[in-house]
Parts: sequence; structure tokens; C-alpha cells
Amino acid sequence: MKKHLTVVIKLGTSSIVDEKTHEPLLSTLSTIVETAVSLRHDGHRVVICSSGAIGMALRQLDLERRPKHLPQVQALAAVGQCKLMSMWDQLFMHMRQPVAQILLTRNDIADRTQYLNAQNTFVELLNMGVIPIVNENDTLSVQEIKFGDNDTLSAITAGMVQADYLFLMTDVDCLYDKNPRSNPDAKAIEVVEDIAELAADTSSAGSSLGTGGMGTKIVAARLATAAGVTTVITRSSKPGNIGAIVRHAEEQKSANRSLEASGELPPQQQTEPHVQKTNIVNGTSVPRLEEPGLPPLHTRFLPDPHPIRDRYFWLLHGLAPHGTVYVDEGAHSALTNKAGLLPVGIVDVAGSFGQHECVRISVLPNRDAKLEEAEEVGRAIVNYSAAEIKRVRGLRSGQIAEVLGYADSEYVALRDSVALFRREISRPATPMQDGKRLSMGRLAGYVDG
Repeated sequence: MKKHLTVVIKLGTSSIVDEKTHEPLLSTLSTIVETAVSLRHDGHRVVICSSGAIGMALRQLDLERRPKHLPQVQALAAVGQCKLMSMWDQLFMHMRQPVAQILLTRNDIADRTQYLNAQNTFVELLNMGVIPIVNENDTLSVQEIKFGDNDTLSAITAGMVQADYLFLMTDVDCLYDKNPRSNPDAKAIEVVEDIAELAADTSSAGSSLGTGGMGTKIVAARLATAAGVTTVITRSSKPGNIGAIVRHAEEQKSANRSLEASGELPPQQQTEPHVQKTNIVNGTSVPRLEEPGLPPLHTRFLPDPHPIRDRYFWLLHGLAPHGTVYVDEGAHSALTNKAGLLPVGIVDVAGSFGQHECVRISVLPNRDAKLEEAEEVGRAIVNYSAAEIKRVRGLRSGQIAEVLGYADSEYVALRDSVALFRREISRPATPMQDGKRLSMGRLAGYVDG
């Protein structure tokens, strides 16, 4: 790989400490360190999103389980974060690799200036050859400002640093179309081009120590691929596979670019010599050994060909919406054509929000439709509060000053403060072949602005 890549590796609590004894999984962590340093030696940039602070604190304080009350959880996070970073620092110190700690809450990136400051800090650390280790600041987080889980945090981090790859390390090799523990015919899903078309088993709810599960990883993959990041789900106990998966993916990209440049289409493959099957032993899924030439088993979500970047990514995923503005088809069409949001196209408002706060933009099929029929199409930062928008909805811009007594702007939201989801088909679906690894085609995504 001659190209220098940016790789984000996310590790959940169950990948860092034993679920029962809370002892750190040193063999896994040491391999992660070796893998990260190996990627650095190859010229790549590495970011680690690490959970585990509360799990480390449980061992430090001889507690059996995670408490339920928020102040206790926050106190444990304060104790455990020290131990967690000390452990990472010691492991990387043996490889003479400097690391840095970055703790975030959603409030830290809700402000545009703070978001840019965090982004600039990441850039400088990576340029200095440092590996940032990111975690949510659970000591300060409350429900209103939490990311929810570190899968989401890792996806937002990947978007901030414009990563090439995001690895979501978990306790399974990949996604399956069925639960492999109870279905011997379960098929591994190797490539997902369209998350909207994904039919996979996501029944895993995460460990008793963590907050995520397979469902949160799908959400994170949706977010990261929208930002142009190739997202991979693979087994955390085999972190050495990361390098092999990256090499395989880059080889496929290179081959596809060559085919596109030559105008040739890939030949229709009639047979599949290497079929990934799942053996079931005592109710447990045991994937067979990889055959030569095959990459390690994983699920790879392909990035959107028209990724969201910078301000639009921040609008859609850095801010928590405080309400909803319902618009008609005419307003939606105007937004799609790069115009701002005028009051004449607004049908209704839900929620209580102030000036310059983020809201959902939902379009109604017609002005007489029920609000339940609306479809969310994007996010916006509005120039007026909810109460003010209710008073001027449906009016012409020239009437704003008459109704409110002032007019900061003729637009309820400027076009630069609006980011839309895309609904059109971006490329044809990849057909699924029965009895083989599955590849899901892309049918939906996002548009930049």
C-alpha cells in the first residue's frame, strides 16, 4: 500500500476487560498496539476509540457490576479513565510510540468553533506521529449530551479526521444474515453497499459492561459511510487481521479503478471456489479456517460515492436537533436546488427551540397532510425561534417585520445552514448469490448539502 491512509480503530469494553473478572485482556490489547504501530511504520495515521474506563474502575474498586445511578457511574469513569490511559501509555511506551488522550462530549462539538478546534487538534497530533486515544467524557456526560455509545463517537471521530477506514471491533467475525448460533445455514455478509437494503442478524445486545451492540454498529456504519469512510466489522480478539483487511480492500479499490478507467466490466463469476461457511459446535458458531488468498472474515460497508464533508457533516451529526420544522414540497424542492428556507414554505413547527439552534427538516406530501406522514429530509440551523416561526409560517418574507416587529433575515434558514439527506439511487444493486458470501447493493445515501 503506497497510499498513506487514516485508520480509526474502535474497541468496546468487552474487547478491553473480561466481562466477569474485569481483568484487562492484555493479549488482545498488546496485539492492537502492535497492529497500530505497524500501520504507523507503513506511513498510515491511526486513531483509537477506546471504551473501558468503567470496566477498569470496577476491578480497581473490587465492584462486581456497573452501578445504575448516574453519579456513581460518573465517579467510576473518573477512576477508570486514569487506569485506562495509564495502561495504553505503558503498552505503547514499549514500542516508543507517543499517544494522546482526547475526551469528548456532544457539547464539545455542538459549537462550531469547538468542533473546528477539536478537528485541528486531531490533525496536529496525527501530523506529529501521535496516536490519539479517544473516549467519551463520562465523568461529565449526562443523557442530554451523551453520544449514546462509543460506536457513534468513533463514527463522528472518523468523519472529523476524514478517515479512510473505521474498524468496529466486536465479539463476532462479521455480520450474518441469520443468527449463526441457531441457524447452521447462516451466511456471512462480506460487503454492504447499501445499509438500507441490509438484512442481517443484529440481535447481539452488547456486554453487561458496555452500552453498544450490533444495532449501534449498524448506525455507526451508516454515519461513517455517509462521510466517505469505509467501515469494517470484525473480531476484536484477532486485531492482527486489520492490516490484511486494509490490504485486501485497497487491492479491490485499485482493481475497480483500473476496470473503470479501461471501460471494462468485471466478468460474471459463475463459481465461487472459496465459500465461507459456519460450523455449529454445541450451539456456538465456529467459522472455518481461512483459505489461502481470502482475506480474514469481516463485513465491509462501502463509503458513499458522494460523501458529506466538513460543515454539512457537522450539521447532520454534530448537533442534536431541538425540534422539527415541517415544510411543503415546494420548499423541499427549493432547498434541493440550493435555495434557502423561506417562511412561505413552512407548514408547521414542533418542539421548543431558540434562535440559531438545530432542527429537523421534514417534508409533507401536501399542506393538508398529517404531521405523521412527514419524512425527515435534513437538518438546519434556524434564524428564528419556534414561537416566531409559528407566527410567520406561510407568509412572504416581506411580512416578517410586520408580524414580529423585526426581521433578522428573510430566510428562516440560510442555505449554508441546511444539510439534506439524499433519496435518489446512486448506483445499481449488487445481486446476491445464494450459498455464498453476500453483497448488498447501495440504493440510498446522502448528498453534500
